[in-house]
Amino acid sequence: MHSVAILVLDHVVPFDMAAPQQTFDWTCLPDGRRAYRVRLCAETPEVRADGGFTLRIERGLEALAEADTIIVPGCSPDAAPPSARVLAALREAAGAGTRIASVCVGAFVLAEAGLLDGLRATTHWVAAGELARRFPRVRVEPDVLYVDNGQILTSAGAAAALDLCLHMIRRDLGSAVAANSARMSVMPLEREGGQAQFIVHEHPPVPRGSALEPVLEWIEDHLADEVTLGALAARAGMSERTFSRRFREQTGTTPLQWLLRARVRRAQYLLENSDHSVERIARQTGFGSPTAFRERFRKVAGTTPYAYRTAFHGRTNASTAPSQAAEA
Repeated sequence: MHSVAILVLDHVVPFDMAAPQQTFDWTCLPDGRRAYRVRLCAETPEVRADGGFTLRIERGLEALAEADTIIVPGCSPDAAPPSARVLAALREAAGAGTRIASVCVGAFVLAEAGLLDGLRATTHWVAAGELARRFPRVRVEPDVLYVDNGQILTSAGAAAALDLCLHMIRRDLGSAVAANSARMSVMPLEREGGQAQFIVHEHPPVPRGSALEPVLEWIEDHLADEVTLGALAARAGMSERTFSRRFREQTGTTPLQWLLRARVRRAQYLLENSDHSVERIARQTGFGSPTAFRERFRKVAGTTPYAYRTAFHGRTNASTAPSQAAEA
């Protein structure tokens, strides 16, 4: 039986811990036998959980050396850095070839142990920038649900722990067993898109009173119109070359990329809050054609406009039918 050790650190996020515990615990082989033996372990017998309660853990760090797979759940911002003993135990397990996976901000613990150096990794999109800043040797990918490097795996926000666990089960035991585990969790075996569809894409801050501020406000009011670099530069009273340089200096991106991101943000709002068809939203946001809109939306949001609406809009009606058919 494959042994899974879930490392419970102080201020652990309960869902980050329970999701892999239940997913692996419910997994059965075709003959009905349980496929995994799941154990919680911790550095101390009692661990505070985020939410104001205490967990009593029977196994210590020695369980990490006995495990085939180690899961590191995320902890709240109140948590202290992992101890030297915890980091050493993780390094030792990794050196022995144990598979190690993190849930959400548990990636920070793996990074602290040096296990993500030179590897691709993900975490909750809110924390992705901080992970990249603190650990520059980690190649952070903020818009995916999980990253599988073989021995070391990382997942995004709490619900993505289910995606990662199902992926590991399929890797271990095949699609049929994983599909049954997905049914037990009332989850699809594979979700469309990644974290990108859940990310609120903020524009970089622009200094108040800068020459760009009125231009950017004008862009927001004219997203449905044809907008050219020359027109924007003229509104700012600059040459195109000077405008492009100033724009990048103050926003970190190009005028065209800013415009496209603003259009996608407006489209997300309309998909969430209106019943307009995809064709109408494409016109309202200045994409010119539904095809161009779908391509750009998928590139930014990681999913199709219809899938995004299904996830974030509570109702559908006949007005969306043409878009559904086109995206099928």
